[in-house]
Amino acid sequence: MKLDVHAQDGKKTTAKADLNEKVFKIEPVDHAIWLDVRLVNANKRQGTHQSKGRSFVSGGGKKPFKQKGTGRARQGTSRAPHHVGGGRVFGPSPRNYLMKVNKKVKALARRSALSYKARDKKIVVIENFNYDAPSTKNITALLSGLNLVDKKVLFCTAENSANIVKSAANLYKVQVRESDTFSTYDILRADTIVFQEGALNKINEVLG
Repeated sequence: MKLDVHAQDGKKTTAKADLNEKVFKIEPVDHAIWLDVRLVNANKRQGTHQSKGRSFVSGGGKKPFKQKGTGRARQGTSRAPHHVGGGRVFGPSPRNYLMKVNKKVKALARRSALSYKARDKKIVVIENFNYDAPSTKNITALLSGLNLVDKKVLFCTAENSANIVKSAANLYKVQVRESDTFSTYDILRADTIVFQEGALNKINEVLG
């Protein structure tokens, strides 16, 4: 499978880029995608939620009234859950939401998501480049040349580039990832994936 390579201004060049069929043309496995997306969402959770149970609320050290002779049900503390100001029953408590998925399943999930994008023709390849300084104007011009303005874009770079990341920082629909750091969630979240040639070569080699 081959795609046209675009220049920095969005225009097509005479070069072609190869898409490894073992990565971009497999039969997608939806369950693997679901497992990996669930992993990403779960690992984002802080798990610091907590409510006060009866042992954490203040007061209630003294018995509200004597055990017998009042005609009411006996009470040991005014901070029991059924009293106003009492502790909460079965409230949330801190916990760790971290999950794990096998490496082969994660790789399969990414190949499946990329195959969906390739099938829908939502992959664009551009030449390798870097900026000497951050420039939102340059990134906007590139997106305009590719007709991707106001669309959710995953921009995949060949190597870590702070200038490209900063250039896209003000564009909330554009997400920049290095070739080996993007997740299945990032792929599905984007309308279109823009690969630098070097990034595409790494993905063909690593996932293929």
